[in-house]
Amino acid sequence: MQFKYICLKITITIFLGLILFSCQKKIQIGAGNISIEFNQSLHSRVTAHFDNTAYILSDFTPSEIIVVSGQSVNDFTYHQQSTEDLNDATGYGKRYILTGETKNLRKEVTVDFYDDFPSMAIYKVKYTNISTSSLDLDKWVNNAYCIDAKRESMEGPLFWSFQSGSYEDRRDWILPLKEGFEQQNYMGMNATDYGGGTPVIDIWNKDVGIGVGHIEMVPKLVSLPVKMSKVNQAQLGITRQIKAKLQPKEHFETLRTFVTVHVGDYYQTLSEYRRFMIKQGIKFDEPPKTVYDPIWCAWGYGRNFTMEQVYNTLPKVKELGFQWAVLDDGYQTAEGDWYLLKDKFPRGDPDMKTFVDKIHEAGLKAKLWWAPLAVDPGTDLIKNHAEYLLLNEDGSKQKISWWNAFYLCPAYPEVKTYTKEVVEKIMKTWDFDGLKIDGQHLNAAPPCYNPAHNHAYPEEAFERVPEFFKVIYETAMSIKADAVVEICPCGTAYAFHTMPFMNQPVASDPESSWQIRLKGKTLKALMGPDVAYYGDHVELSDNRNDFASTVGIGGVIGTKFTWPVGAKKDSKIDLTTEKEKIWKKWIDIYLDKMLPQGRYLGTLYDIGFDRPEVHAIAKDGNLYYAFYADKWQGIIELRGLDVKRYKILDYVNQKDYGTVEGPVATLNVEFDKYLLLEAMPE
Repeated sequence: MQFKYICLKITITIFLGLILFSCQKKIQIGAGNISIEFNQSLHSRVTAHFDNTAYILSDFTPSEIIVVSGQSVNDFTYHQQSTEDLNDATGYGKRYILTGETKNLRKEVTVDFYDDFPSMAIYKVKYTNISTSSLDLDKWVNNAYCIDAKRESMEGPLFWSFQSGSYEDRRDWILPLKEGFEQQNYMGMNATDYGGGTPVIDIWNKDVGIGVGHIEMVPKLVSLPVKMSKVNQAQLGITRQIKAKLQPKEHFETLRTFVTVHVGDYYQTLSEYRRFMIKQGIKFDEPPKTVYDPIWCAWGYGRNFTMEQVYNTLPKVKELGFQWAVLDDGYQTAEGDWYLLKDKFPRGDPDMKTFVDKIHEAGLKAKLWWAPLAVDPGTDLIKNHAEYLLLNEDGSKQKISWWNAFYLCPAYPEVKTYTKEVVEKIMKTWDFDGLKIDGQHLNAAPPCYNPAHNHAYPEEAFERVPEFFKVIYETAMSIKADAVVEICPCGTAYAFHTMPFMNQPVASDPESSWQIRLKGKTLKALMGPDVAYYGDHVELSDNRNDFASTVGIGGVIGTKFTWPVGAKKDSKIDLTTEKEKIWKKWIDIYLDKMLPQGRYLGTLYDIGFDRPEVHAIAKDGNLYYAFYADKWQGIIELRGLDVKRYKILDYVNQKDYGTVEGPVATLNVEFDKYLLLEAMPE
């Protein structure tokens, strides 16, 4: 009897154990460097696999969520999983489909892993109404994860982040996180004329990092929130507000989103995102060599420039080695009309053509400033074509604050036609060689409710901004095959979908040398390691003379100096005799090395955790290193070398540092602000 009781007890214990095991069973999917586990509620966690080490980023979280009538639906009871092979335009791989249910909803999570993208998982989530009543959907969340870190010391941040929202204060795109931090990174308008961005965010600690975003072929009104609510944990995800009524048996699908893992900083996430988008059909043209030529801009004289000031400066511009001369804001009567001011161009078009001829006669190429989506109140364009305007839902005009102007609607066909005609005038009639397209409002447009436009939905104005710039770019390049199309969105976080329609991005009004460098690294990840990233006027850098930050990261140099001294009253950027020596030294270094044409090695150094800050470029068999710190004394590492000996030279000061041996070499150095080194194989 006692034996039977013991056997029965063991049987019950085993049975309960099996039930418990079944309830706690995890579903693991993945390939390459990334695996994802789901629990029985379809919560998930991400693990990164690098160098035979598994990095579990955090515990399980409700990573894909739907909000119904204001209530978040986080838990779906797991039902089943299926697997199928992938073979499409993106490549080969595996697709996993996981299904779970609540009382009212069925959730189907589709996750794709491609062989060519071993660190990335592509998501789409479908929600089906399995109830007998309609459901009001308010919002969805995809790829909401946590990343943990251990406090190894009391100094320095636990996390660094790349954040791609555009804000009026023109904040850094790369920043450390601290407890209590939160930023939404909404891709729509965050001020009247500040919005847009690249739909990707990334957080990393010293060991591992994670990025998320969407891979739709047009911009979408999503948010990519980042927060650090705990002392050792940060969170990120992607969300979209919706207004959808889901009838019984109907389904709703999210955008295609992704999660990716990496070691080091965010550069790998952005470069893989770019590579994936190219696989999907995004195309970047091979740029003309003219994009790498150094630039002088007449903006140093401001809007009230005189023609004499510009003409008198051109010989010095050429003498120093600059190859572009840019006419900036102040030649036109108003944004939108683009008529020439009579006091500067009394004969109109012929005088502008004569001006461009003089630039060409000086041995320089000519670029013109332009703000194509802006139109000022009272202009002929508004009087004659009020239907061109973008209108808010209440019928008001959307303001562009910097110029006290209004938006033209980028999705309205007649606006595109008008814009194409302006490009033709600039580059055919006036004979300019390139465009400096300027303004924070260029990065995005708000939804348009103008009834004259017959939009399928108001967000068309936002989603079709890239098409507007495609018209400009293709028109310019068809007129002059070596044209430079620069887009300067004034401190905003560049909109990725517009990038194929420019061949010269720019630091875009940097507020520090740090911004020049971080923007350079970001744009080289998104547009390619040899992109002609323009560091903007050196007068916008630290101390108004930091050429080293642009040269060292492989940027195109530029300036807006005034000359001779006194040519502009109270100018703070006169090219004095002392400054001229500095400018000449750096232009010679730039033209000698031409580092923008090299290959930026963005994964060698972590811009957040490595100290000093380091950037590296490979060109013509040599490696170039740029170290930055207010003051440094100690060991530096030269990474990425082959297993051979190299001669090391400070190419700015011609100081010989002897020889080292790869693949990783060290030097004991001391420097203030910067140290630029060239490693040459022996």
